[in-house]
Amino acid sequence: MEDRKRLARRLAGSGRGFAEQYGFRVINNPASLFQVLYLSVLLARRGDFRRALDGAGALRDAGWDSAARLARSLHQDRVRVLRDSGQRGDVDALADALGDLARTVVERYRGDLRRLRALAHHDPARERALLAELPGVDDQVIDLFLREAQALWREVAPVADRRALAAARRLGLGRSADDLAGLAGSGESERLAWLVGALARVDLEHRYAELTGRP
Repeated sequence: MEDRKRLARRLAGSGRGFAEQYGFRVINNPASLFQVLYLSVLLARRGDFRRALDGAGALRDAGWDSAARLARSLHQDRVRVLRDSGQRGDVDALADALGDLARTVVERYRGDLRRLRALAHHDPARERALLAELPGVDDQVIDLFLREAQALWREVAPVADRRALAAARRLGLGRSADDLAGLAGSGESERLAWLVGALARVDLEHRYAELTGRP
């Protein structure tokens, strides 16, 4: 158990979750939460996760750093920015989905996902249900979003996405989000977010050897 806790402390030691490791701030304001949401949409697509990061960064750098700004963007401009950032597959459909997502967040929540949380009365099941009603948001996207948001929305914890759980099993840290919460510490949703994010990075970046000493 001590070895597991030591490894968990090492992984969470950066003090940043997955999104923040790649330059996306996770703070409880409308723009930040929406950026984490569209990053989650892109990460849920098949393909190299670095393309998802590049795509989310390109949207932000184009000035579409909030739901309101992305909602006002033109479809052809979104297509161009996404293609230039290296997105593959049906980029037209992706541009449509992101536009629909932004407009819906603006229409229902005035661009502020904190209003979704308030409408759900901080009930995790209701928060998940309301997120699932948004265009382009499925269970995988919800897990990716809440993996980050649990640092702020403590009621949703513990959340671990499939990548983090795959790494946890392989490293002997547990098989469930509850197992990881036990290592992070009771009520430590922020530390849990750091741990889960680090585990997801280990799996995506194939960094097992540096942690275990084995290929």
